[in-house]
Amino acid sequence: MTAHHSVPFAKPSPETVATVVAELQKRFGNRAATGMAIREQHGHTLTWTANQPPDIVVWPETTEEVAEILKLCNAHRMPVIPYGAGTSLEGHVNAPYGGVSVDTSRMNALVAVHPEDLDCVVQPGITRKTLNEMLRDQGLFFPIDPGADASLGGMVATRASGTNAVRYGTMKDNVLSLTVVLPSGEIMKTGGRAKKSSAGYDLTRLFTGTEGTLGIITEITLKLYGIPEAISGGICPFPSVRAACDAAITTIQSGIPVARVELADALQVKAFNLHAKLGLPETPMLFLEFHGTEEGVKEQSERFGEIAAEFGGGPFEWATKPEERTRLWQARHDAYWSAFTLRPGAKTVATDVCVPISRLAECVEETHRDIEETGIIAPIVGHVGDGNFHLTPMIDVDSPDEMARMDAFLDRLVRRAIAMEGTCTGEHGVGQKKMKYLEIEHGPVTLEAMRAVRRTFDPNGIMNPGKVFTV
Repeated sequence: MTAHHSVPFAKPSPETVATVVAELQKRFGNRAATGMAIREQHGHTLTWTANQPPDIVVWPETTEEVAEILKLCNAHRMPVIPYGAGTSLEGHVNAPYGGVSVDTSRMNALVAVHPEDLDCVVQPGITRKTLNEMLRDQGLFFPIDPGADASLGGMVATRASGTNAVRYGTMKDNVLSLTVVLPSGEIMKTGGRAKKSSAGYDLTRLFTGTEGTLGIITEITLKLYGIPEAISGGICPFPSVRAACDAAITTIQSGIPVARVELADALQVKAFNLHAKLGLPETPMLFLEFHGTEEGVKEQSERFGEIAAEFGGGPFEWATKPEERTRLWQARHDAYWSAFTLRPGAKTVATDVCVPISRLAECVEETHRDIEETGIIAPIVGHVGDGNFHLTPMIDVDSPDEMARMDAFLDRLVRRAIAMEGTCTGEHGVGQKKMKYLEIEHGPVTLEAMRAVRRTFDPNGIMNPGKVFTV
């Protein structure tokens, strides 16, 4: 990698933009678009964050084409914003300085599957559902499930997690190696297919979670798992959020290999009922799933039922029929959309924090009190197996008073989590919305180390500027 001195990033001039746009249109033809609708779609964010469209959208199909785009943009100091499926929630794909949105959706191949090694190689634009459909015939699956049908490249870039993390880990645990195009246009391979290596720095982990600020991922080697012989899933109501959290923690501490354990508060269950017509009792509830043998999942389910009863929960209704489980988990995955039934016409500020699981019940209870005192509608769902919970506040963005109360509430939420030795974001990433909390969480020395890494890889500051932290 060529060494350079870093320089402050500045929005490119209209002349520079015109030059780069013309070059890209000449090279990529109808795979380079400047129509306002397309540009706004690629500045799209699923929350109330203002849309900031790029100057042009380009659809490369190979690593080499991505390298061409980055060489051109780096030469002209033109911003580059990587784009996957557009499902991020913190303004990751906005273009605050304009620039080039590099849409990887056409790079969607399953390059290779190695069943005997339990791994596969994919391009970044393939989505997780498509990947699992292609793997099913070989008895394999990729378990990271953030809910949305996100692209794998985006999931690496945001270090995605999801409902299966308690058993299978997160993206950082399941990526073996990456091919990355650096801002200079150079192509880097971060590792091989070996399950372990002590050969040099772990650049795979470094790039996992960088949100498009160090380069563009063009190929990913992923760990795979055998599809379980049997899956048991179900729901269990509880008298309080604390009882539900304590039951989940006890289950994990007892060594029961739960695959999924998700919390929904009473308001979120009401939203599920309105959205998916489930008819569930509107009380705090755990959604669970166990993977293993027929006998194993039966034993695990029964043991959990006993634990739930100790905390006043139950009955635990579990099912092994795929269609019954799918209906429940689809409702859980639609939590974001279901929240809109609670306040039609409102917009949302979907956000998340994560704390040690021993502090989860306390953090959720304090957040509930804050929601009531603030006077907002904000259902909660949580990955209680790893201490991560999500809120979907529904707000009137045209009300200055409500927006001010919401900003203050979100600030208290993040500071509460950090004070409990947690983090400002469990899996949504930093993007634009959480930038101000990185120094509070990590301290100035750690943050400057991150800046040094970013300056080293991207001295001209073209990669997703205005995200994660300022340089």
